[in-house]
Amino acid sequence: MLIDLGEARLLAADLRVQFNKASDASDRAVLADTDEASIAFAKDAARVGGLAKADLQALGPRLQSLGYAAELGSLRAFEGHLSEYEKVDRDILELAVENTNLKAQRLSFGPTRAAADGFRDALDAVARSTPPKDRCRVDALVGKAVVAVREIQVLQAPHIAESDDAAMTRLEHEMAALAGTARDGVEALSAILGPGAPQIAAATAALDRFDAVSREIVKLSRRNSNVRSLELSLRRKPALTAKCDEDLRALQDALAKEAFTATR
Repeated sequence: MLIDLGEARLLAADLRVQFNKASDASDRAVLADTDEASIAFAKDAARVGGLAKADLQALGPRLQSLGYAAELGSLRAFEGHLSEYEKVDRDILELAVENTNLKAQRLSFGPTRAAADGFRDALDAVARSTPPKDRCRVDALVGKAVVAVREIQVLQAPHIAESDDAAMTRLEHEMAALAGTARDGVEALSAILGPGAPQIAAATAALDRFDAVSREIVKLSRRNSNVRSLELSLRRKPALTAKCDEDLRALQDALAKEAFTATR
């Protein structure tokens, strides 16, 4: 009996260790700043979670053979809380490895900036090629269009960080209005210089690239996987983790008392 009890105590201790290690790996997957790191930590969470499940499957029959009702009660409570925990943690990890907010951020800092700079450079060329009689009007149109694109860039950051759908919608409406302003500016410049002007074609192409990347940023940001996984990890998961750990601590305490009784 002492041997069985000793094995039960070891299984319970390892179960608690592996459960908490899996929880920590899940947290690291949420906080990772690259796809590779998120995936690696998620795999580690799954691997260690499998070790915890193996301990759980071995511990139940051991406690039944020993006839420990209190310990079985703690184990059953743990299984119930574990089921709730796993549902939340599964959602957390699925969202964490998508990294849509990080991907949107990279697009905003990279391709979007390049397209916006290309648009500015193309419009600068338009202004330089404009006859003196039209220069003041063209400069005003160029400035307005470039500012509109830069303001869209500014709005992308709060959209990526936002978790509220209504707030994101408001930001999208602002960006759409600004995109319309930029597009109207190019069309007005085309009317002055002629649609066949190479500078206008370059500006239009750059604006098209900018719009395409901006739409992709909004799509990724709307998925909000990093924000949602972090919110679940901070708001839902801690209480469930604590309940599971309390069940395992109660199980270990009960087994410790049984060990004391068995040696008397």
